[in-house]
Amino acid sequence: MPLTPNWAAQRRDWACVLEADGEPWRRLRGLFEETQAGQRAVQEGCGTVSGCLFGNLTLELSNQTEAVRRRLQEIFDAQVDMVETVVEEARERGDVTVVDTREAARAVVAQLEGQVMVAKMYNSTERLTPLWNNCLALLGARRPSGTRKP
Repeated sequence: MPLTPNWAAQRRDWACVLEADGEPWRRLRGLFEETQAGQRAVQEGCGTVSGCLFGNLTLELSNQTEAVRRRLQEIFDAQVDMVETVVEEARERGDVTVVDTREAARAVVAQLEGQVMVAKMYNSTERLTPLWNNCLALLGARRPSGTRKP
């Protein structure tokens, strides 16, 4: 299925962060920081946290139309693919203890989507701040050297 303009833009943004040079931790943390910054920019412009278009559609439409559900699954799976690449690299470096990098990446993306939903519900981008520490816990990681607490 062809990329929708919204998914093409988000995919490009995620790729810019997750496929950049540097340690896997910096790239993964960058995804969370970019997400929070994007939500903050929208909030400053219109007064509310908008959440994720694809998460919003999933909540509202995925049980009504099979074609919509399939397309949202494709987008979610592509997000997981991108995160899994970073998690695999972190595992190869000995930075995480997860065995199943696919499931770990799925948990990271689900956590990101869930926190964005909570930020929308509270209209507070500060609800995204715990993402990094939660991610480290999900992956069974120690705090990487050279990273700061949020």
